[in-house]
Amino acid sequence: MRDAAPSGEAATDPASRPSLGERRRSALRLDIAREAVRLFTSQGVTGTTGDQIAQAVGISTRTLWRHFPSKEGCVRPLLTAGLDLAVDALRHWPRETPLLGFLTDACRHGTLPTADPAVLDLIRMTRTEPSLRAVWLQAHDDALPVLAGLLAERSGADAGDLRVRVHAATLNGALRAAAEDFALRCEEDPGASDGELASCLHAALRAAAEGLPY
Repeated sequence: MRDAAPSGEAATDPASRPSLGERRRSALRLDIAREAVRLFTSQGVTGTTGDQIAQAVGISTRTLWRHFPSKEGCVRPLLTAGLDLAVDALRHWPRETPLLGFLTDACRHGTLPTADPAVLDLIRMTRTEPSLRAVWLQAHDDALPVLAGLLAERSGADAGDLRVRVHAATLNGALRAAAEDFALRCEEDPGASDGELASCLHAALRAAAEGLPY
């Protein structure tokens, strides 16, 4: 989400653009993640080895372990991709727009990317595979201080303020619950559209905004 250049093309700040090495590293990590999901889906997490993942990608097992500490950790780039994009979207959240409307409109209008089938398969697997669930929850836990920083900047409060941290945790939980709900909907209805994702996100954020009415 960059400011438009005079020519109508997106302006690119060379200093902020990842280096060629970083882009290659990210591409390789995504390749590893996709092959790991494919193997986990077809033969289970327990039945898959790091050697098999490396062979499927066309790299050495030693190279695989340089990028990831475990075979389960190989899926992290896919699990964090959507969360990272949501966090990036929040950096461009207009001050006059309520959070609920901004994020659901981002889904409906295509500002956020179309759901990746491999990611949906992976999110569904986190329900039955504790080791993958741990990676999924860790990804969200790592996002908490980033979300708290964004909300603190928005409110003028300190990121360590208890109220800000609770709000960040609530938003984080809503994003996770919406993603899980959408993944399940797609399993029941493979033709579910991005509008369904917006609906899940809207429902989760609306529930979060209600607070604790118990």
